[in-house]
Amino acid sequence: MSLRRQFSVFFLVGLSATAVHYAILVVLRELAGWPVNPATLLGFVCGGGVSYTLNRRHTFASDRPHAEAGWRFIVVTSIGFLMTWALMTLLVNLFGDRHYLLEQAATTGTVMFWNFGANRIWTFRAQPPEAGGEVA
Repeated sequence: MSLRRQFSVFFLVGLSATAVHYAILVVLRELAGWPVNPATLLGFVCGGGVSYTLNRRHTFASDRPHAEAGWRFIVVTSIGFLMTWALMTLLVNLFGDRHYLLEQAATTGTVMFWNFGANRIWTFRAQPPEAGGEVA
């Protein structure tokens, strides 16, 4: 799959994961009265489950076993989680939480590029052929 097509699929999958993330963020913030950062981080984790499932199958068509891809995805997502925390903390401290969805949108856009690159290059990359095999 070309890089352009792969990124397009990643973007569409990301819309699904983002919908879950933002739904949880808004419900926890508006209905339960949670502070913005804990609400967005819980939404991030829930959206991450959607992201792993759909990206493994549709974006990267990975044959890496879950035991290997899963821990790699957790590492990449943990860095994205920390980026989300840091960026949202910075933006809320600078601008307040009145426009938290705009702040979250800026954060999502930034973290998206990290997630795509790291998952493409490391998490779901095709496994190298086993050593000792025939050379064509």
